Amino acid sequence: MTTFKQIRGLSQVKNYLQKALYNQQISHAYILSGETGSGKHSVAAAFAAALLCENRTDDACGTCPSCVQAASGNHPDIIWVTHEKPASISVDDIRQQVNRSVAIRPYSGTHKVYIIPDGEMMTTQAQNALLKTIEEPPEYVVIILLTTNEQMLLPTITSRCVTLPLRPVSRRAVKNYLMEEYRLPDYEAGICANFAQGNIGKAVKLATQENFSAIKNQVIALARYIGDMSVNQAVEGIKNYKEYKIEIQDFLDFLAVWYRDILLFKTTLDANEVIFHDQLSAIMHQANDCSYDGLEKILQAIDTAKIRLAANVNFDLTMELLVLTIKENIA
Repeated sequence: MTTFKQIRGLSQVKNYLQKALYNQQISHAYILSGETGSGKHSVAAAFAAALLCENRTDDACGTCPSCVQAASGNHPDIIWVTHEKPASISVDDIRQQVNRSVAIRPYSGTHKVYIIPDGEMMTTQAQNALLKTIEEPPEYVVIILLTTNEQMLLPTITSRCVTLPLRPVSRRAVKNYLMEEYRLPDYEAGICANFAQGNIGKAVKLATQENFSAIKNQVIALARYIGDMSVNQAVEGIKNYKEYKIEIQDFLDFLAVWYRDILLFKTTLDANEVIFHDQLSAIMHQANDCSYDGLEKILQAIDTAKIRLAANVNFDLTMELLVLTIKENIA
């Protein structure tokens, strides 16, 4: 079972919630906002377990009957809202899993906790249905919304919730976590921590990825020589991400790191912060040839490509537009 003590980093969010637990000043609704892998699920689980822990401290004890139930995922007063559609939480999902049961008092504890992952996927109708509960919740109900994009939530929702953004964890903390929990050697843990940029979930995913080195080399090959490739050749090179059993979003994140390295070095001339440190010569060469404006346009194009893919825009067209932008802005 996840407890606050086990969560690395995120001290500001943990301290806020633990202070609320200690003072018994619990809000009826929270928003945990952060990118995928930032720790939203862990924080929500730890907070829910601590709320229902029979020892009533600022963290779950892990041993009482309530904590044992929470650890097993079968606590009747901790409800994780699910949805069948991959990119949408419908009004029926909210009505059936939240609204219909809020009037039922907790089975055993003092609170009844509803955790809604992917909160940004709620339709407008779903958010309006949830709003009715957030506006006039029973005293024992606590709703925790998890989201990667708080801007997708209605202002009427956000104005009635305590919003807690999850900030990146220090690279050193991520590296130490990988070395301690996954027994990674110093060098490999350092590479994963650098690529993850403060996201422990992403760092763990990279650390357990069998093809990490191959993915890295594929990105390097594409980024270094994309200027000499045709648009079709570059798009086919991107499509090779499928061989490594990773998501295209992750591949694009790797590509973004390359261009951030170039921009960082161009701005600071400091090689110590470069993530692709073993490619420093190529980084320096491209930094000399590319303009600040061009690098910003490339990074924006990568973000735009990720948004388009999430919206199911045609893959080939999205990649062609990205490649064209990169080629137009490198020497």
